[in-house]
Amino acid sequence: MLKIDAVTRSFSGRTALHPTSLQLHDGEYVAIIGESGVGKSTLLNLIAGLDRPDQGSIQLDGENLGSLSEKALTQWRRDKLGFVFQAFHILPHLTLLQNVVLPLWLQDKAGVAAEQSALLMLEAVGLAERAASCPHELSGGEMQRVAIARALVHKPRLVLADEPTGNLDPANAARILALLGKNIRAAGAIGILVTHSQEAAGTADRVLRLTAGGLRE
Repeated sequence: MLKIDAVTRSFSGRTALHPTSLQLHDGEYVAIIGESGVGKSTLLNLIAGLDRPDQGSIQLDGENLGSLSEKALTQWRRDKLGFVFQAFHILPHLTLLQNVVLPLWLQDKAGVAAEQSALLMLEAVGLAERAASCPHELSGGEMQRVAIARALVHKPRLVLADEPTGNLDPANAARILALLGKNIRAAGAIGILVTHSQEAAGTADRVLRLTAGGLRE
């Protein structure tokens, strides 16, 4: 279970996220929509342990992220988190296959089996034939698909996706959204999709709107 209890965040005196609470169970996949600047990306960063709330708490399976050291948080992210960043964060000096297999390498899973898992994920996003390519050879939409493959390859406990279809054409967007939902539900993971797209939000189990008053169905 993911439990978010009244978390808030401010920057330089400006409230970036008003008190927000949420509970999600295994296999549950929700979409969060809302106006720009209301705190959707801030909330994802807090859930991912990339930032810490000013108030409130975040727990996954009873473990309070606020009680973890930076080293423990890094290990937690490595083992349990898949994050699709809006800015991709694809490593430019690695091939596509190496970028996707990286989460497995970080878990000390190397060799043929790890590379095969990465290749299957590249195939799932339609980029298997580009496995040896470098990121500078890709379009923005292709980099986004690599980021999604990398976020799912290690079968994470928690999947966070920040506008994962923003650079994709309708056909690839539908393919990626189906892949996200399928992997989250099949693994019994927990998934949160942040999006401006009503079509993308409609593929989740529930749609929540983030406002200054918190999350609403």
